[in-house]
Amino acid sequence: MTKVIVGMSGGVDSAVAAYLLKKEGYEVEGLFMRNWDSTVNNDINGNPTLNQGICPQEVDYNDAKEACDILGIPLHRVDFIKEYWDYVFKYFLTELEKGRTPNPDLLCNKFIKFDLFKKEAIRLGADYIATGHYAQTKNQKLYRGKDPNKDQSYFLAMISKDQLKNVLFPVGDLTKDVVRKIALEAHLNVAKKKDSTGICFIGERNFQAFLKNYLKPNPGDIVDVETLKVIGRHQGLMNYTIGQRRNVGLSGNENRHYVCGKDTKKNVLYVAFGDSSYLYSDACLLEDINFISDERPTNCTVKFRYRGEDVKASLEYTSDNHLLVRYPSKAKAVTPGQACVIYQGEECLGCGIIKEIYKNGEKLFYL
Repeated sequence: MTKVIVGMSGGVDSAVAAYLLKKEGYEVEGLFMRNWDSTVNNDINGNPTLNQGICPQEVDYNDAKEACDILGIPLHRVDFIKEYWDYVFKYFLTELEKGRTPNPDLLCNKFIKFDLFKKEAIRLGADYIATGHYAQTKNQKLYRGKDPNKDQSYFLAMISKDQLKNVLFPVGDLTKDVVRKIALEAHLNVAKKKDSTGICFIGERNFQAFLKNYLKPNPGDIVDVETLKVIGRHQGLMNYTIGQRRNVGLSGNENRHYVCGKDTKKNVLYVAFGDSSYLYSDACLLEDINFISDERPTNCTVKFRYRGEDVKASLEYTSDNHLLVRYPSKAKAVTPGQACVIYQGEECLGCGIIKEIYKNGEKLFYL
């Protein structure tokens, strides 16, 4: 019998994935990954600081265990805490120190879920691995999930073609409503469990409060980009991202300003009032290019954030592993450090990390 190891997160999607695979006749086992120590945080030097259970992984593990018991399948457990720190969290902090906005989920998929997890699953005798991602794969190509509101191909765009080999996404051709319905009909304990949001290691904690455990605050001026007047003080450039309006620290009429740029040398946070032209760009330069597909199109669509809309774009390839993306219709709040994910129709071709932003041929002052 073909054996599938399912990455059990403690949520409804992975539980339904396991249920569907078992129903199809596979030999199914679960594997729970512990990637963060939820009882302590370590500072940048590795010294522990107490954390009041911000990321309740033990709750998730117990939920995953109960789901597996209901399904009648075993659940294994593995710790990747050190590896997550080395491959994901250190990069996260380094990028923030540069004034950029990293997305740790893409690195987690590349280095943890589809590398270390897969190796552990093979050690346990797996022929395939499966996860609860809303995405689809065929012939080692990655496609969007059927549910446009839940499609997670964006977060998978950094994995390789080889990593997609022997991978199953059982809920990728379903909508979230259908997944919930299946879970209820199967009497799964997680059928009504709320979806997790945000970054796991931060959990419900205030982002700025969390970062103080690891990065020293470096306050500076907030400057209105149109008047060049100082209108407030920021608490460190790492706390803000392009397009952000809430929790910028401005009051009164000023709280209608959006973050539109950073000057890391002068330690200045630039903001623009309302839907300003300063928030828009028409080209960006990508680095750390990863292609899943063998296709190298010149015309495509791109997404600059998970919930973002598809933007028509053209690609110009360079010889130094960089990629220039042009989007004449302009896009709002394109952000250095984030992923620009490339699509050809429903297929996700890969991605690159946004390095520089341009408008009318001039580099914007984001970094």
